[in-house]
Amino acid sequence: MFSSRRKAVTVAAAACLVLLAPIQASVSAEPTGATAAQDLATYTVPNTDSKTRTEINRTGAQVIAVSGAVATVEATPAQAEQLRAAGFALNDETKVADALKRINPAQAQQVPGDFPPGYEGYHNLDEMNAELDTVVKDHPDIASKSSIGKSFEGRDIPVLKISDNVGQDEDEPEVLFNCNQHAREHLTTEMCLRIANRFTDDYATDQAVKDAVDNREIWIIPVVNPDGSSYDVESGQFQGWRKNRQDSGTDLNRNWGYKWGCCGGSDDDPNGETYRGTAEWSAPETAAMRDFIDSRVVGGAQQIKAAIDFHTYSELVLWPFGHTSDDVTEDMTQEEYDRFARVGGEMAQANGYTPQQSSDLYVTDGDSLDWMWGQHKILAYTFEMYPANGGGIDGFYPPDDVIEKETARNDSAVDILIREAGA
Repeated sequence: MFSSRRKAVTVAAAACLVLLAPIQASVSAEPTGATAAQDLATYTVPNTDSKTRTEINRTGAQVIAVSGAVATVEATPAQAEQLRAAGFALNDETKVADALKRINPAQAQQVPGDFPPGYEGYHNLDEMNAELDTVVKDHPDIASKSSIGKSFEGRDIPVLKISDNVGQDEDEPEVLFNCNQHAREHLTTEMCLRIANRFTDDYATDQAVKDAVDNREIWIIPVVNPDGSSYDVESGQFQGWRKNRQDSGTDLNRNWGYKWGCCGGSDDDPNGETYRGTAEWSAPETAAMRDFIDSRVVGGAQQIKAAIDFHTYSELVLWPFGHTSDDVTEDMTQEEYDRFARVGGEMAQANGYTPQQSSDLYVTDGDSLDWMWGQHKILAYTFEMYPANGGGIDGFYPPDDVIEKETARNDSAVDILIREAGA
């Protein structure tokens, strides 16, 4: 789907890299107090459940993947000792720096500002923007590009709108797809670009796509965290970076305003990988997302009816709430929960993922999923994409030959959510 267009945007993006090089160089310094890759290791921890995985996260370590009852955990030496003292068995220790060394190229092969060899199929930030521009150029009647705001380092956070009358704000259900809140989760950007291309390139030939575009307004934000995503590859080698680039970095998916910091599902240590920030919405990227979603309240009614926030990895379909293990709460009736479970199960059957409530993975607070439902009653899901279990930091960096298969794998699930937005 992307081959001919990919060549065109690569040329355009190369020109952009030359123009942006001075800016990139000025912002590449490591944030003060950030945890360096050489200080981290990953471990497998057997016999875990939601409760024990939440306990692991509360030490400041981070569960980065789950396969059955086995959790893959990223931790500093001090956190690892704390977990052992608490009775956890930590197996298969792998230094993050060593894992990155295995997938990063030798010095002579590095291309500053771009993905390493074997990952050329991924879009860096300039290529992503060029791709969106090409989508709009090729399909001006149904696609338009704008920005929802600026990142901490001043980059635009682009958004693509797809609709049959793209220049009008029609009274149609809206659907939001956003990707790359966490910097190293680059496969998610490719997921958003696939959605952008499929619902424009296939509009004239696929009746189902045409029906969706004619009866919905589709919003796509391929990179919520442009600073972190750029930093993760700007040296020509992967950094294993997760957060934004504000001070020591904020975990954007712990900085949203609903139940922010309420329930032990985020870190108050600025060095922590799940650091929630100094206050709710303290990260400009999450504030921009909030302002955009709030702006879709028209005549007192939220127009965005359904959303997917794409992440990696573990192959899961998650629904609210993350801050509590209760199905029914003050903001979730049994009927509403049952709808989440029904639609989530249908999407999981389509893509082969595992469906579950977000807190079944572990407790989180201040995440986008909970805010979208808790604040706006948006039928919001998180997809944790391929792989099911990458074995450690490697799972965030699958080679580019999986992009087509693993993004196409979600076509039917995306269609289900778009359908459900009108229910």
